[in-house]
Amino acid sequence: MHARLKGINRVTAKLAGGKVAVYYYHRATGARLQGEPGTAEFLASITTAQAKVEKRTAGTLSGIIRDFENTRKWRKLAESTKSEYRRILKFWEGKFGTTPLVGLEAKAFRRDVMQWHDEFSEEKPREADNRVTILARVLSWAATDGDLKANVLDGFDRAYSSDRSEMIWLPEHVEAFMAKATPEMKLGLVLALHTGQRQGDLLALKWDAYDGTHIRLRQGKTRRFVTVKATAALKATLDDLPRRSTLILTTKTGRQFKKRYFAEKWEETCKAAEIADLHFHDIRGTTVTMLFQAGCNLGEIVAVTGHSLRRAQEILDRYLARTSTMADNAIAKFEAVLDADFAKRDAKLDGKE
Repeated sequence: MHARLKGINRVTAKLAGGKVAVYYYHRATGARLQGEPGTAEFLASITTAQAKVEKRTAGTLSGIIRDFENTRKWRKLAESTKSEYRRILKFWEGKFGTTPLVGLEAKAFRRDVMQWHDEFSEEKPREADNRVTILARVLSWAATDGDLKANVLDGFDRAYSSDRSEMIWLPEHVEAFMAKATPEMKLGLVLALHTGQRQGDLLALKWDAYDGTHIRLRQGKTRRFVTVKATAALKATLDDLPRRSTLILTTKTGRQFKKRYFAEKWEETCKAAEIADLHFHDIRGTTVTMLFQAGCNLGEIVAVTGHSLRRAQEILDRYLARTSTMADNAIAKFEAVLDADFAKRDAKLDGKE
């Protein structure tokens, strides 16, 4: 069994006499690589081929993207963010990769990009905004620290707008969700509501981060280290949960959740519970509000959720208009519906994944 080499094509050929030969080619240039994988000769061949790619793309959008991926700014991005950038930048390379710097600085380039945005946003406005935003960020870096004279995509009219100031998970939403959720989705809600952490951090959360009283983790997006004291409901849930993996939140077969698969299961549960306008990330703002109503100050809140003080205050300014009439025992209500008994169920009874 041979490991697949990134950016390298492996070709086998049957020679005269029945002997089988293996050749390696650099995918981007088509150049044949010398030596065997792992040898100095092989690595030197890759370096030579890559230099040809860089020379070929120099002074173009593709070259700017390659340069950006070698910056400290790129290295500081979370892996999930890098993956999203790669997906979108690959799309733009397919459309404008060979466009030279002078072309990227022209109004015609902006016009072409915005024409695409206008057409694509009819079907997917958020995705259209996202793609243009990421391209604009790379060009902004190139205009500031690279060879680009100006970023013509600086500022554009977004197709998607959403005011989520009233989007908050109330006790009735939690009750409806829990009534329809599988054990895995219940656990996802418990963790999100009682820790205030992002979905990506919860999907990567390991058992060794929980010591029986606190959860300690470094957030993937901000790299902040946070310590969360487990509420009574969260502690009861975790203490009764069978440990089928090094991860706390897993599929019913004990495997790691893929982001897309988790999102599909979450959406299915919301649909079954008739929750139409709430998302997973709305729980994070809900937790900030609940902590505030429980008597926590801003410093205590951000120590749990990892928000900046300014961001936490912005969330409260938006959310409190909706939640100011909620009873003082809101957290107690939440804990009451987060029955830990579901964790004791045999996952196999729920069927296969």
